[in-house]
Amino acid sequence: MLDLQRLRALHAVSVHGTVGAAATALGYTPSAVSQQIAKLERETRTVLLEREGRGVRLTDEARQLAATAQQLMAIVEHAETGLEQRRGVPAGRLTMAAFPSAARGLLPSVLADLARRHPAIDARLSEVDPHLSVDLVAKGAVDLAVAHDWDIAPLPAPEGVDQAFIGEDPCDLLVPEGHPFAARTAVRREDLGGERWICQPPGRVCHDWLVRTLRAAGHEPDIVHQADENPTLVALVAAGLGVALLPRLGRGALPPGVVEVALDPLPVRRLYALWRTGAARRPAIAETVRTLQEHWPPAAAHR
Repeated sequence: MLDLQRLRALHAVSVHGTVGAAATALGYTPSAVSQQIAKLERETRTVLLEREGRGVRLTDEARQLAATAQQLMAIVEHAETGLEQRRGVPAGRLTMAAFPSAARGLLPSVLADLARRHPAIDARLSEVDPHLSVDLVAKGAVDLAVAHDWDIAPLPAPEGVDQAFIGEDPCDLLVPEGHPFAARTAVRREDLGGERWICQPPGRVCHDWLVRTLRAAGHEPDIVHQADENPTLVALVAAGLGVALLPRLGRGALPPGVVEVALDPLPVRRLYALWRTGAARRPAIAETVRTLQEHWPPAAAHR
């Protein structure tokens, strides 16, 4: 008889790519995950993980077993959802993924409210890139994700994943004090040519949106500095090294030397909650989505 927890560990490695990342997602230590998979190898008399550089690679047999594990986990989820629905009380473990600024600017108040009103919900949050989080939901690695998209880069919701709109997060142009735009109430996108830009690296949604938007306005962006974290981007603007476009959610108070200017039209990113269709009847999911919507917009995302 195959052990479900060991199958869950293997599935987590297949989804997250490494033993360490799988351990973080499951709330275990890397050693515990490795032990679970070692026991599964002995039970199945099959090699499941092979060393590849500093990481591991799943064998073909492991990939097949991980796919079966995903199906079994879906069956278990269906059973748990039915029981929770019959009780009518939001309860049980709820794993969540959210992109960094939502994890910082929205989720703390949401999680605190859930803990106060529904102590039977064991909510656990991981910070994940928005497009990765959608895949984690689809594969059953997390129960619910908070993700975002932009007008020119819609968020794909794969088959078997439901979503609910949370709200819109406005974005502003940040310029150094003394910049010609600093004295203006608004700046048109057509006026952004010739600026030195500070933004996130390629492949991130904000970076792609900036490149597409400027090219649509007839400008090729000159990106001079790249950083993952918003505080780093703001610090580079404060040092007079360029301009940046940043959403308000989770941005925090601007330091001296940085001026916020509105773009015309005002760009916004849309926030969504996503969960598997099979878990839609689960009271904990419904209550968490409702709480996310209740807490929108946070003060930092609304002027």
